[in-house]
Amino acid sequence: MLHALIMAGGGGTRFWPRSRTARPKQFLRFSGDRTLLQATYDRIAAQVPAERVWVITGADYVAEARQQLPELQREQIVGEPVGRDTAACISLGAALIAQTDPGAAMIVMPADHLIEPEREFHRAVHAAAQVIEEYPESLLTFGIPPTFPATGYGYILRGRFLGERQRVPVYQVEAFAEKPDFDTAERFVASGDYFWNSGIFVWRAATILGELRRLQPQLYSAIERIIEAWPTPNREAILCQEYQPLTKISIDYAVMQEAGKSGKVLVLRAPYQWDDVGSWLALERRHPQDADGNTVQGEHLGINTQQCVIVSDPGHLIATIGVKNLLIIQDGNATLIADRCHEGQVKAIVEQLKSLHKWQYL
Repeated sequence: MLHALIMAGGGGTRFWPRSRTARPKQFLRFSGDRTLLQATYDRIAAQVPAERVWVITGADYVAEARQQLPELQREQIVGEPVGRDTAACISLGAALIAQTDPGAAMIVMPADHLIEPEREFHRAVHAAAQVIEEYPESLLTFGIPPTFPATGYGYILRGRFLGERQRVPVYQVEAFAEKPDFDTAERFVASGDYFWNSGIFVWRAATILGELRRLQPQLYSAIERIIEAWPTPNREAILCQEYQPLTKISIDYAVMQEAGKSGKVLVLRAPYQWDDVGSWLALERRHPQDADGNTVQGEHLGINTQQCVIVSDPGHLIATIGVKNLLIIQDGNATLIADRCHEGQVKAIVEQLKSLHKWQYL
């Protein structure tokens, strides 16, 4: 049976000041009435019933996740004592799923993606489940056809064509490439042979655990000890004890790149539109612009203002004169003003605030 693991533990620092420590990006509404976490659950609910959906988030966010997803049982929302990147999160999720259903297949989804139309996502999931039935020892990822030379995404070089499932092309993965410089990204896109790496995966729980045992034995052993203690009163103590020392590493570095060298990794060409909502410029891709190319969420009065992204709290006016190409983001007690070319450095502001102990702004 297919299970779903939603990863909801990120800090969303590139969406500061709206995304804060107490309420990071995945718990916010980006468009519509549902938060990003809720939208991720809604997206898979048609194919995976609530009793087979798991959420792993930060320990501080378990209560919020439970409030936002009352459909799930308390046991299905798990809090990491510390963030240790996606390899640890996926390892824990796969082990919990395998404990309840040893033959399970699972889809892994970050909680902060926007995908549409949903019917095309459902078609891709159906295709992926078929592929995993045919190739039970494979690891499958969803590749996004690139629409511009993005330097903030990893890339996947597709290899041998394996045919179509549900009219969705499937390929063997030739190689992974981490975030490239602009010239390399342009070459990747021009070649037509690369996909963006979406971070959405489908595999058998036993298969990914076997790869972790082979490639990351220390991580695997720690997760084994956590699972052994899971039914006992020592669950939380063992979880903290074993999780704290884990190496912070992504599943791509921990498993996928090495497994890809042996032909175990497959990529499905995603038939849907995708956005990882990675920064404030994502608003431009999701919302219409005014006559001057500005994307506005809130109350704005502008004179000679062009190509800006402007966001404010209800009842808070932002007035601008003679500016262009800026991010102007007001939320509560903080305001961000940045050249849009430097939007990738918002995370650095958060790190500086931490170093200065300005916790009231985090």
